[in-house]
Amino acid sequence: MKALWLAAAAVQIVLAAPASAQQEDPVKAGVEAWEQKGDYKKAVELWRMPAVNGNPDAQFNLGQAYKLGRGVPAPDLAQAEIWYRKAALQGHQQAGDNYGLVLFQNGKRAEAVQWLNRSADRGEPRAQFVLGTMYFNGDTVERDWVRAYALIVRASQSGLPQASAALAQMDRYISLSDRQQGLTLARQYEEKANRPTLPPPEGYGDTTTTMAATAPVKPAAKPRPGPAPIPAKVQPAQTRPVQVAMADKPAMPQPRPAASAPVVRDGGWRVQLGAFGDPGNARKLWGQVSGKFPGRQVSYIKQGSLTKVIVGPYGSKAEANGACIAVKPCVPVGQ
Repeated sequence: MKALWLAAAAVQIVLAAPASAQQEDPVKAGVEAWEQKGDYKKAVELWRMPAVNGNPDAQFNLGQAYKLGRGVPAPDLAQAEIWYRKAALQGHQQAGDNYGLVLFQNGKRAEAVQWLNRSADRGEPRAQFVLGTMYFNGDTVERDWVRAYALIVRASQSGLPQASAALAQMDRYISLSDRQQGLTLARQYEEKANRPTLPPPEGYGDTTTTMAATAPVKPAAKPRPGPAPIPAKVQPAQTRPVQVAMADKPAMPQPRPAASAPVVRDGGWRVQLGAFGDPGNARKLWGQVSGKFPGRQVSYIKQGSLTKVIVGPYGSKAEANGACIAVKPCVPVGQ
């Protein structure tokens, strides 16, 4: 069975400006040197002493510099890990996010789990994605495809494109029952975090599913032999705690082999992506989002003066709901 390849998305690199007026001058001057002048070496010089003296913003910024290899001799993830850790242990949230991810990159999976869990609970999509791959593979943690699916659903809802593509690929290995449980668990996580709720799984209103929504979801029992492990390549999350964002181009995701199309079953369900008075706009929309629906076919249904964009097939309403997470607007429709 071919490996399921995933790669975590990278976003804009940012730096922290100081939160305290007493510490403002050297840290702020460093951010200005980095952003406005491109003088990375000067920025690192300005941050180093405050970082050594315990300033968490300066420590976080040094971690960013070592991660990028700017203002320092070369990229150095070991040094980035040291500085992220110092800031994270002081409660610097963004440093904590980066620390968990760089631990994973540096092969310290067991140490990474607790930090990834904290970040995932807060809604950090890269942490959710990486932790989901660990549960999918049984990498350091006990294999749990229900939890893996729930985490990657959450990452997908946050807009991480690799997570959206991963959901379609995971359909090949995870049973419909486990995917429904995964959606229920994802909803529990989102409600706990006071975030928008996810689409309900099929049959959400019946007694069985209502009980599942209020009780802890158990790990999937005796999962089928799975695919080869997912190599989740990650970039530390790059977010700003205060105000100043560094002007830099996003890092490009690493190339990955094309994934096999998911197994397509026709249970009589499709999704409608929109209705357009101009048929050309309907085709334009499909050209923009077709990559989010691997293995599915599009139909342009004429109804009066409108052209509907219909995509499918899907084996169940739950599968159609899952597909709709990747694109808005999107509505499951039965035949």
